[in-house]
Amino acid sequence: MDFAKIVVSVMAMDEQTWQRHASPWSVYTRIPTIVPLLAAIWSHTLLGWWAIIPLGVIVIWAWLNPRLFSPPPTTDNWASKATFGERIWLNRQQVPIPRHHATMAQLLTIVAAVGFASAVVGAWYNEPVTTIAGGCVSFLAKLWFCDRMVWLFEDMKDVEPRYRSWLRT
Repeated sequence: MDFAKIVVSVMAMDEQTWQRHASPWSVYTRIPTIVPLLAAIWSHTLLGWWAIIPLGVIVIWAWLNPRLFSPPPTTDNWASKATFGERIWLNRQQVPIPRHHATMAQLLTIVAAVGFASAVVGAWYNEPVTTIAGGCVSFLAKLWFCDRMVWLFEDMKDVEPRYRSWLRT
């Protein structure tokens, strides 16, 4: 089982959850989650094992966020299309996507993961430069990934009728 399938399984994203996650409120309140996550990891030197509490809150937030907001009345916006592209990306085994999108999505995922890993290590060892640099790399790669997902949606919305049905203007 690949990492994406594990995440999808843990997140338990059904159709209603995806519709709610297409809300710009969901997207824009979820993207900056890396900051409190790194702060929670950093806090282990101050809080000891109590640092598990803010980490737990962040994990709960990550799971709860796509479920908190109402489905948006319109989905003709960057944030909604980013979630649609992510759905298409996750469905690429059933409906193949263009190679250039797959290559860039994989590359950006790797860059984000390397940045994230270095940020976590930096936070664990309370190294501000490593934490900030890794966090910035991860954050920017994730934003670029989201932008690529918008492009993927735009390219694929006419390939699969279900994809186009997600767009509400």
